[in-house]
Amino acid sequence: MLINLLLIFGIALLAPWIYNLFKERAGWVLALLPLGSFIYLLTWLPHIASGGTVTQSTTWVSMAYFNVDLSFYLDGLSLMFGLIITGIGTFIVLYGGGYLGGSTYLPRFYSAILLFMGSMLGVVLADNLISIFVFWELTSFTSFLLIGFSHEQENSRKAALQALLVTGIGGLALLAGLVLMGFASGHWEVSTLLNEGDIIRNHGLYLPILLLVLAGAFTKSAQFPFHFWLPGAMAAPTPVSAYLHSATMVKAGVYLLARMHPVLGFTETWMILVGGFGLATLLISAWLSLSFTDLKQILAYSTVMALGTMMMLIGLGTELAMKGLAVYIFSHAMYKGALFMVAGAVDHEAGTRDVLKLGGLRSLMPISMVAAALAAISMAGIPPMFGFIAKEIVYEAALGASAWPVVFISLAVLANIAIVAASAIVVLRPFFGQPVETPKKAHEAPLSMWIGPAVLAGMSVIFGILPFLIDKTLMLPAASGVWGEPMDFYLSLWHGINLPLILSVATLAGGVIVYHFWDPLRESAAMKAYQGGFADLPRIGYEKLVDGMLALAGWQTRVLQNGLMSNYLTTILVAALVGIGYTFLSRSGIVMTPTFEEVRVFEWALFIAVLTSLGIMLAFGHSRLTMIVGAGIVGFSLALIYLMHGAADLAMTQILVETLTVILVALVLIHVPKLTESRSAASRTKDGVIAVSAGLLMTLLIFAATAAPFDAFISEFYAEASYPMAHGRNIVNVILVDFRALDTMGEVVVVAIAGLAVYALVKMTRHGASKKA
Repeated sequence: MLINLLLIFGIALLAPWIYNLFKERAGWVLALLPLGSFIYLLTWLPHIASGGTVTQSTTWVSMAYFNVDLSFYLDGLSLMFGLIITGIGTFIVLYGGGYLGGSTYLPRFYSAILLFMGSMLGVVLADNLISIFVFWELTSFTSFLLIGFSHEQENSRKAALQALLVTGIGGLALLAGLVLMGFASGHWEVSTLLNEGDIIRNHGLYLPILLLVLAGAFTKSAQFPFHFWLPGAMAAPTPVSAYLHSATMVKAGVYLLARMHPVLGFTETWMILVGGFGLATLLISAWLSLSFTDLKQILAYSTVMALGTMMMLIGLGTELAMKGLAVYIFSHAMYKGALFMVAGAVDHEAGTRDVLKLGGLRSLMPISMVAAALAAISMAGIPPMFGFIAKEIVYEAALGASAWPVVFISLAVLANIAIVAASAIVVLRPFFGQPVETPKKAHEAPLSMWIGPAVLAGMSVIFGILPFLIDKTLMLPAASGVWGEPMDFYLSLWHGINLPLILSVATLAGGVIVYHFWDPLRESAAMKAYQGGFADLPRIGYEKLVDGMLALAGWQTRVLQNGLMSNYLTTILVAALVGIGYTFLSRSGIVMTPTFEEVRVFEWALFIAVLTSLGIMLAFGHSRLTMIVGAGIVGFSLALIYLMHGAADLAMTQILVETLTVILVALVLIHVPKLTESRSAASRTKDGVIAVSAGLLMTLLIFAATAAPFDAFISEFYAEASYPMAHGRNIVNVILVDFRALDTMGEVVVVAIAGLAVYALVKMTRHGASKKA
């Protein structure tokens, strides 16, 4: 599995080169990569179907307290997600080649989509908690690149940033939750945690862990009140929308909670939070889908509704709900992926996605029409599609809820009525009715753009009529992975006349009525108030928060980072005085008894020289040369102190540095205008108070440090280890170039960068002077 992921990441980086080699056929060549991964995962199907699991591990980072392993765990749940990611990913790579054909950014699309595919596959296969987070954040980063693909457009950049901020903040919360979970249980592998759920649920940190993990999952899977980022992300090209926002990325949160259900589930808090937020999301988003006429916006909100349904099922936590979750996830990936790709094909060939400007395309785009019709029938939950089986189980699970079953089933039916109407809108309006003149002369999309929708829609038919093809081999292991124990069930298209079937008929009838009155409903004041009112409050809140952060950053820049060095020094010193000074005086508890009996006469002389230099030449000097001489005296005095205490090498280094500094600065200041005093007496007094206070604080800290018991462990270690380990007798040199080599290298890099910056500034000045001449 590690080799599989590394291969995907490697080919992603080579994608531009492959595109230059194969040009318009590059999509077909690159699609072999996800297809190969799909086949590889498929080879594990018999083993997983028989109840087995697969674990593979490679040590990544080894630390004293825990290891971070690139470990992978394959069971029914991760296998189902892996097949969805790679299977639909194969069609998306083909589809992107046709949809973005001729674009100069197509090679970049191939790289980004494959990087995202590898990241998402890593999320569902990773076994180590830290590895999960790493792949999780990679999906956020790569989705940012994909959503902002059309970076010349402001709405694309805004949508990409919005998605990154919302999911990124959730990712930080998730990291905290995963770390707490690891320390609370003592285990960092999910495969081990699945059998240790009682430890977490009975731990005092259970509630913080749960809230942090839910924050990560809810932001990623666009749950209320974070739902607004997903419809906004429709600014991305349709291949991105079809892949990220219907089949993969937005299901990452669903996968995480499904995976963690045996660990964090089976509590009342879990049911209330996960089930409650899922219910709110499905109800709000389902009816919001009816307020738009853009095909992608309608499908986007219906996707949020589906994600809410999945969360509701996870929250219910019953065995039947886990069965429904597995079936619903698989069903949704097939019909929603197909519908998004058809929406893109319509836009690509007709020039618009607005259903009010479309009509009669069935004769011009017959293959797309059939694929869209089959997928929409499945989304509406009409037999004999696989979506009907999924909806029946969802209704069964809602009716079997341990608490508030009437609430669950009522809201589920109400939301599905809106989805039935939305299903009719995305098919009947574009493809049926009277032909409408479109911005482009419509025709059928190329093979690369309709093969994906056709296959996915066809699978919805096949698995609906013949569900036994996947019930025992894929659905049962996936549901068992969520439940945490082996399950046994079978899928059937017909269960006789029962309450779920009656509710399905009522849902279909309600959807037909809503579709019939869609135009006046969409234009009604109530719908507009709903769209721009409560349902839109989270987006408005997000924008206000971002505006507030930008305003705060602007104020901070004007006040603290205004370009004045004196202002920067004042800010640093005041912050140190407040933070360090308060902590030291209030919490240190150190009793300082400094004595000056052992201070020798020449040390007092050096002290007076330093104090005189600071107090007279630096503080009150009106000449830069005077200040430089004063700073030099301080430096040479320190060198003498080093020499008195036997550190001849440090003293030599200090003398050389001070000499060179004084000479260079003096030479530079010859060309600098004379110093003019522009500060008021009050300003100079304020600076003096700050300087004296900082000096006193440092003096107190030194007294406190010398009063503390001296531990020679570090000094003894370096003295003993310098020659045997680093083959050097000069301890200071060994510390700099061996034990702290990375620190020294960083300092060298900083100096080198500063030198390059000075060189660039000198060249710019010379260039400007020559142009002026």
